[in-house]
Amino acid sequence: MSDPTAGSGGQEDSGLRMAGGWLREIAIVVIGALIASTLLRLFVVQMFVIPSGSMENTLQVRDRVAVQKLVPFQRGDIVVFRDSQGWLAPAKVEDDPVKKALIFVGLAPDESSNHLIKRVIGLAGDHLTCCDARGRIAVNGTALNEAAYLYIDGSTGKQVDPSAAAFDLVVPAGTVFVMGDHRNDSQDSRCHLADDTDGGPAGSKAFIPTGNIVGTAVAVVYPFNRFRGLSRPLTFENLPAGQTPPAVPVLNGPEVVC
Repeated sequence: MSDPTAGSGGQEDSGLRMAGGWLREIAIVVIGALIASTLLRLFVVQMFVIPSGSMENTLQVRDRVAVQKLVPFQRGDIVVFRDSQGWLAPAKVEDDPVKKALIFVGLAPDESSNHLIKRVIGLAGDHLTCCDARGRIAVNGTALNEAAYLYIDGSTGKQVDPSAAAFDLVVPAGTVFVMGDHRNDSQDSRCHLADDTDGGPAGSKAFIPTGNIVGTAVAVVYPFNRFRGLSRPLTFENLPAGQTPPAVPVLNGPEVVC
């Protein structure tokens, strides 16, 4: 006589095997997606949140920007960089393990306070001066027209000056000179030329090591009503090449004070 339970048992085993197969496939897809997302974040593009108003009106406080890591930056690009020069207060340590994991795999923007975002004005070897008779910054003797991106006061309609502080310098090897677009609300390279360097070369804390640059900001992705690409201003095209970069900063004229 046949066992009446044999058929149902076989069906249950078959169902379990099928469910197990589906779970394995789902796990493979999820793990593969996480690996792809992590690799994308580490080597291609990463999201950052803008923590301050130093890049207004180009970027607003709390904008989320996409930062690409494949194409090298140039003068005029907006870059995100790690703060190794002590420009900021000690960074707040993220203690939420879930959020840390989401940031690591690229599913959440990096809101850490040890990164800054500014515009590259000078590369290693560039001679930067400010200001000429018309109040403009010059790169290797060519004046910049910064009207396309400098901050405009919404209440007065007046655009900020390129710099209230005068400077004359040569950018040292392996570094860049950066400035915010909201020039009178940006503690950028100008404001650190007179920092205590702990025995290092004068002015060295004003320049950002290129190894600290995470990448170039290429788009505002959130909020959605501000979604747009970020391009290099035309004024930075075809600027003269700089000199052989000096090993240490070359600072001319009086001490710069912001």
